[in-house]
Amino acid sequence: MREINYPIIVSDFDGTLLNSSHFVSDVVKNAIDSYVSNGGVFAVCTGRMLCCIMPCVRALGLKGYVVAHQSTVIADIESGEIIKYGGFEIEDAVAICRHIEELNYPPNVYSGDAMYTVIPEDDKMLQRYEEIVGLKSTYVTGKMSGYVSKNRLFCQKIAVMVAPEKQAELYVKLKKRLGERFEVTCSAAVLIEVSPLGNNKGEGLKFLCEKFGVPLEKSVAIGDNLNDLPMIKAAGVGIAVGNASDALKAEADFVTVSNNEDAVAKVIEEFGFKND
Repeated sequence: MREINYPIIVSDFDGTLLNSSHFVSDVVKNAIDSYVSNGGVFAVCTGRMLCCIMPCVRALGLKGYVVAHQSTVIADIESGEIIKYGGFEIEDAVAICRHIEELNYPPNVYSGDAMYTVIPEDDKMLQRYEEIVGLKSTYVTGKMSGYVSKNRLFCQKIAVMVAPEKQAELYVKLKKRLGERFEVTCSAAVLIEVSPLGNNKGEGLKFLCEKFGVPLEKSVAIGDNLNDLPMIKAAGVGIAVGNASDALKAEADFVTVSNNEDAVAKVIEEFGFKND
């Protein structure tokens, strides 16, 4: 048995645990297996929906909890029991959709196991997104704000798909409109996401540390994008992968190799175990 150094390591999924081919390499899988078998806790914190991330973490053989929707939903991996299930008040979800619509963008709404969109199903960006997460959207006619209001949808997240060159401008606008009352962040080059206030990956990490009885300062967090910033700052050691955004790298304690170079395996070896 190897002696554990940091008892909990939490990783983002897309762009961090997954390589650019959207696979977890055998090197990374073996590193996770070794860390967990020696008593470490490895967990995934993601912006993905629970129904999309659960098959992935089960395929990795992980136990414990998975944090989905930026921590709006937390579930036990083995039993599927939902430990936390949050979301927006209906009025807030409608208001967020209206703000996005006023900026001439179509909001995508995540409710339970469904994603609702007004984007035509032949849209290439939407099709690529559906392919990556393994989920087919539910198409809505008319304005999304009206659909959410009429159907009283309990939403965990609201997102906007945007061309990479327009993301920064739209992010600033939405942050100005919504940032005081909600979490506004970016999880990929084409996504801006809005979650209920206090539902971010940093809070997800704190939840996991409390559940497993691990001091926050003895945790490690690994990520690549702006939505990983709260957990990078909350962790005892915050690490940005080599392909991370410059903004995240600037806030991280360390920058490691890229997701295509088995970054998570490298972090596990360097921080997960005590090395003589």
